[in-house]
Amino acid sequence: MIGLANFLAYGLGYFLICGEAEAIHGRVEPADGQVLYYLAGREDAVGRAVFVYSGIHSISIWPTFAAVMLAMLTLAKDRIVLSMRKAVVRGRAVITIVAVIIVIVGIFWTYRFTRRFAQHMRTAAAPAVQVTGDK
Repeated sequence: MIGLANFLAYGLGYFLICGEAEAIHGRVEPADGQVLYYLAGREDAVGRAVFVYSGIHSISIWPTFAAVMLAMLTLAKDRIVLSMRKAVVRGRAVITIVAVIIVIVGIFWTYRFTRRFAQHMRTAAAPAVQVTGDK
């Protein structure tokens, strides 16, 4: 239920932000002593709070996805086992393989989104370098 609630909040959040704008594929640009935050799919800058919300919620979708898929697999396990009694690969083996794939995919994308968001936040925290003509 928590996973489904997170998906609902994700959809609602992006509706309120106006479209499929997200921080993970957005950009951070230091400019004139301030930092501008741009969500992917939007040309106008947004506030830091919206950018951080977008990034964290985008990251949270992947573990939620894995949890929902594992829950669905658990609910279907008896039916899978019964339907694969005479198959070359037994139902329990299939369940284990699919569960491992789900976990790997969830970890991989959570890591990728977290790493990308951390890069954006490091860019925002880095002091702007001013270029002058003096040596």
